[in-house]
Amino acid sequence: MINVLLFAELEEKVGKRTLNIAETSITLSALRRKLMTEYPELTGLSSAMIAINEEYADETTVAKDGDQVAFIPPVSGG
Repeated sequence: MINVLLFAELEEKVGKRTLNIAETSITLSALRRKLMTEYPELTGLSSAMIAINEEYADETTVAKDGDQVAFIPPVSGG
């Protein structure tokens, strides 16, 4: 099981901060595609940064059972 955290607009679109994904091993690019298929309302997911266990990672990184993956949308401010 992979624990996925969503923040800001991503959390608001799904209505919850945490998703549990029944995978034991998956690349971050495949995880992103899976989430975009299962939650089509996550339109901002394609531009979100990804972190595994609180460290930024690229899309070739593999998430494994027990990992925590965070999708962090871009933010702006002044």
